[in-house]
Amino acid sequence: MSDQGEFSVTCPILHQQEEKILMSHGSGGKHTSDLIEKVFLPAFGTSSETLHDGAFLHIDQSDLVFTTDSYVVQPLFFPGGSIGDLAVFGTVNDLAMCGARPLYLSCGFILEEGFDIDRLRQVVARMKDAAALAQVKLVTGDTKVIERARGDGMYINTSGVGVVERAGINPQSIQSDDLILLSGDIGRHGIAVMSEREGLTFETSIESDVGELYSSVRALFDEGIDVHCMRDLTRGGLATALVELSAARGLAMEIDESAVPVDAVVRGACEFLGLDPFYVACEGRMIAFVSSNDGEQALSVLEGLGSNPRIIGHVSGQSGPMVSSKTFLGTRRILDRLVGDQLPRIC
Repeated sequence: MSDQGEFSVTCPILHQQEEKILMSHGSGGKHTSDLIEKVFLPAFGTSSETLHDGAFLHIDQSDLVFTTDSYVVQPLFFPGGSIGDLAVFGTVNDLAMCGARPLYLSCGFILEEGFDIDRLRQVVARMKDAAALAQVKLVTGDTKVIERARGDGMYINTSGVGVVERAGINPQSIQSDDLILLSGDIGRHGIAVMSEREGLTFETSIESDVGELYSSVRALFDEGIDVHCMRDLTRGGLATALVELSAARGLAMEIDESAVPVDAVVRGACEFLGLDPFYVACEGRMIAFVSSNDGEQALSVLEGLGSNPRIIGHVSGQSGPMVSSKTFLGTRRILDRLVGDQLPRIC
């Protein structure tokens, strides 16, 4: 109370608006990174420096990789693939990116009441074919059913185990002057899913690039290519993968946009939809960081598999995470994680 008999009232501090999960938390961009850094890493005690496409385990003198992923794509079937193909190849590819030979997968189904069993059979058949192509076995699983109108028909989780064939394949192994090798053209998957979802038609059809990457990895290993790190281009596309790896290693990277293959129809679709193809998801493409001495040989190996690989850039050796891109106009732009979500529900 003051000398004049007046009360001094302290207003309560307004609480910060309660945080909620957004669609962009599943995009693989900045919000996903924030969720991992602020929620999961503090709870599970894992260092962000060790984050890769799978966890490395040493059990009874065996070096294994364990990974898991969930698939919520809509629609369930799209040009070139389905949720079943994604569920198998996506997990197989994560194992391969860690230098491991995929061995076994689990599969968990969350089904909505009323879902058509013939459609389920179609998805399961696609998973069977994909597993045979990837030479993995689906050995265990689980099924849950939720009430009608509480889901989108079907969600799938797959986990996988593989045995390490080449040790040290991780972001910390990236070296100054490494060449950045891209295994093929980008943006097909995201545009294929979006065109089917929105009923869009283009001059020619766009099919997803969904497929397995282990055969490409094995070919590089068999030829003795000095591979330091790999990453498949899923949520967030090429740009996000580069930014993540640059941040993890703490080294700058430079790429040339004119060297990055983008199908003309995909590029046209991106222009029509206002999308940047560098951020559009792929499901059968990877980048590999290889010794500068092995770049041309690595390129030749992947060309022999029928893809359209390119050397798109290099690790500059400059300290500090940054990815710069030389544009078609000769200028440079800085690539960063997206804050929003260009294409939700694409994997």
